[in-house]
Amino acid sequence: MRKIILASQSKQRQRLLRQIGLRFITAKSDVREDKRLKGSCADLVVGNALRKARDVAKRFDSGVVIAADTVVLAGREIIGKPRDIEDAFRTLKLISRKPQWVYTGLAVIDVDNKKVLTDYEKTKIYMYRLTDRQIRKYFKRVSPLDKAGSFDIQGLGSIFINRIEGCFNNVVGLPLAKLAKMLKSLDIDVFA
Repeated sequence: MRKIILASQSKQRQRLLRQIGLRFITAKSDVREDKRLKGSCADLVVGNALRKARDVAKRFDSGVVIAADTVVLAGREIIGKPRDIEDAFRTLKLISRKPQWVYTGLAVIDVDNKKVLTDYEKTKIYMYRLTDRQIRKYFKRVSPLDKAGSFDIQGLGSIFINRIEGCFNNVVGLPLAKLAKMLKSLDIDVFA
């Protein structure tokens, strides 16, 4: 099996890759994510993921680098990880008011063969309307600071979700089905 490098320190992304049986190492990208929406949200997350993947790929002579960037799109506002607890509170209250889109950009770089693949996934989430009290109680139990949109769909935050349309794992931070197809095109089969 070829060396897989995850360009992320995200525990959720690491857990998802382990879930599908991939062996990998992690390497932190030093790239700052752009949060300004100039074109489409898909272009933004794919661009961020590609910059992260390139940053990490230049440190390796061999292997396949996987990078991702996840944001929530609320109207025309990009919501990433909150700056602080007040920002997290504002964010979670905002996204519980009406359906939002979660976008994840993917970039996969095959260092050996100089191939670069990019794609994205989007998922619509419908949350229950949250009260200030619910949000404060949630933050006492779960830190929102490392989560795009300030909640965790795979943990306690799951009780806020009425329904989703699209890929569940995309909301967690890594659309596994899309990633598996990208890896397959590089002759990496998760079933091998």
